[in-house]
Amino acid sequence: MRALEDIFKASKPIIGMVHLLPLPGSPKYEGKGIKPILDRAIKDAKTLEKGGINGILVENFGDAPYKPTSVDRETLAPMTLAVKEVSEATNLPIGVNVLRNDAKSALAIAYATNAHFIRVNVYTEAMITDQGIINACAHEIQRYRKQLSAENIKIFADIHVKHAHPLMHRPVEETARDAAYRGLADALIVTGPRTGVEPSIDDVIKVKKAVPDKPVLVGSGVNKENVKEFLKHADGAIVGTSLKVDSVTSNPVNEGSVREFMKAVQQIR
Repeated sequence: MRALEDIFKASKPIIGMVHLLPLPGSPKYEGKGIKPILDRAIKDAKTLEKGGINGILVENFGDAPYKPTSVDRETLAPMTLAVKEVSEATNLPIGVNVLRNDAKSALAIAYATNAHFIRVNVYTEAMITDQGIINACAHEIQRYRKQLSAENIKIFADIHVKHAHPLMHRPVEETARDAAYRGLADALIVTGPRTGVEPSIDDVIKVKKAVPDKPVLVGSGVNKENVKEFLKHADGAIVGTSLKVDSVTSNPVNEGSVREFMKAVQQIR
């Protein structure tokens, strides 16, 4: 699984979430400027690193309700600054996810900040979401990456992403094959139906069997109790909620939770 090993230098890497506070222009933005947002992001990133995490994914989680595709400048500018500050505050590989599905902005941010990967929620098939119908973007983002000569920035694509349903029923393994071999994603992500909810083990197994030569990560609902079972089949995980204070997604990262989680991971590496 070279795409993961080259980035994270670890077997079965665990990527921790830095969920940004609401950014300017979003409904829940508190109007206190950028500093509190950056301070929280840096603190969470350092806590994840101290706890032994292998990588970080920065996301504008606080901006709900999300714009379906292109975000505005008041989102793009502070996100770029936040990713830069997080990158400079830690020695960990960094990824970018611009919700709901602004893959081009995510790639532009990653390119400007020397980040290592992006996450794309809707990649190779149309999905019905709480933002309406969102169309695939693999054709666009692959060409944009080529235009920037940024093939070193890897694309992690969701399969039947959370908070969404395919426009028409398709087996998860068919979606996985399309994302991997037609969309040319570097890694695939399997999630449950909602943030903090685990996916079906069967779905993880089906996706891995369908694309045995591509890394497959679990992207929601992983905790210290179930991580061993998921990592029997998956090549890594993206973890947010279970590493937070009181396991509340919007809360700060809890260093003790990170250490306990990574202790469980080390037992199976």
